[in-house]
Amino acid sequence: MSNLQLEYTTEEILSTDSVDEPMILEGVRCHGGFLSSGAYVTPRTRFRNPAIASWRLNHEETIGTPILHAPLETWPGNYPNVSQAKFLLANGVREPIIANLTRIGTVEGFGAMLGMLAVPDMQRFFVEDIRDTAIGHLSKGLLEAHGRDEGGWAEEAGHRHMWFVARDIAFEHPLTEDQTELMMERLGVTSSGGNGGGYAQDRRSRFMAQRSFEDLDIGLEMLLSMMVRVLFVECKAFHVFHWAQELLGDSDLVAGDGAAADLVGRILEDEFPHVGYTEIALTEMRDRTFVGLSGRKYPGAEIIGQMWDRALEDSLGMLEEQNRAFVLSEVERSLGERRDGANLLEEFHSLAS
Repeated sequence: MSNLQLEYTTEEILSTDSVDEPMILEGVRCHGGFLSSGAYVTPRTRFRNPAIASWRLNHEETIGTPILHAPLETWPGNYPNVSQAKFLLANGVREPIIANLTRIGTVEGFGAMLGMLAVPDMQRFFVEDIRDTAIGHLSKGLLEAHGRDEGGWAEEAGHRHMWFVARDIAFEHPLTEDQTELMMERLGVTSSGGNGGGYAQDRRSRFMAQRSFEDLDIGLEMLLSMMVRVLFVECKAFHVFHWAQELLGDSDLVAGDGAAADLVGRILEDEFPHVGYTEIALTEMRDRTFVGLSGRKYPGAEIIGQMWDRALEDSLGMLEEQNRAFVLSEVERSLGERRDGANLLEEFHSLAS
C-alpha cells in the first residue's frame, strides 16, 4: 500500500497557501490570490487537495470499488444557450442575463449552510472504522471549507459575491441592492440579508415532509441528502461555467475586456475540491454499513443509492424545469416591453439547442 497521509487537523483542512498578491476586483477583496508568476491560488487547498487525492487512492487500494461519479453529459446544456444569450445581448436585451448571473450568485451563497450541517462523531453511525477517510473529516473542516468558499469568510468574499462582481464588471454595475432583492423575489428566493435563512427553513420543511430513512439520525440524513444534491449542482454547474466564460469573454457584447470571464474561470477552479470530497465521501459511505437509531444495520449501497436516485430525478426533472421557467419568464418579461418583442422571442426560441 502507498505511504499516504490520511489524517488531517481542522486547521490543516482550512489552511490556504501563501499568496503574493490578493485578488481585489471592483473594490471587493475576493478569496484566493495570485503568486508572483500570475498563477491563481484557490483558497483552503494547501492540505485539502492532497487529502482528497490520498483518500481516493486509499479507497482504490483497500476496497477497489468504483468512485461515485456524475458525468457532465448527464444534464442538458445551459439554458439559455450561448447563441440565445448572445442574441439577446446583441439586441439590447440585457436583463435576463443579468438576472441569471444574479440568481447563480445568490444560490451559490446558500452553500454557506454546509458548515452548519456538520454532524459530530460520525463514527457512531457506521459499523466499520472511518478513521483515515473523508467521512471522518466532514466535521473536521471539509464542510466548513466548502461553506466558506461559497459564502465567504471574514473580510474575503466567496462565490456569492464573486459572481456578482463578474456581473458588475460585464454590465457595469447594473443593479442596486434593492433591485437585486426584487429580482430574487420574482424567483421566489430571497437572500435574506445574505444568510439564506428563509431558504434554509424552506429546505428543512420540504426535507421533513419526504424523509426516506426515519431510523437514521435526522441530522445525518439531512447532511447526506444535501451532499448528494450539492454534488449534482456542482457537476451540472460546469455547463454554467463554460456558458458564462464564453459569453462574458465576448468583448463586443459585454464590458471588462474579458475580466469577468477570467473571474468565472477562477471560481471554476475552486469547485474541483467540492466535487472531489463529496464523491469520495459518498463512495466511502456506500461501501460501509450504517447503524440506525434502533441499532438496525443498513447496507450503505441501500442508503446512498436511494438518495442518489431521488436527487438525480429531481435535478433532471423538477429543478431543470424550474430553471428553464425562471429564464423564460425573465426573457418574456423583458421582451414584453418592446414593440418587436414577439419577433425577437420567436427567434430566441429558434436558437434553442
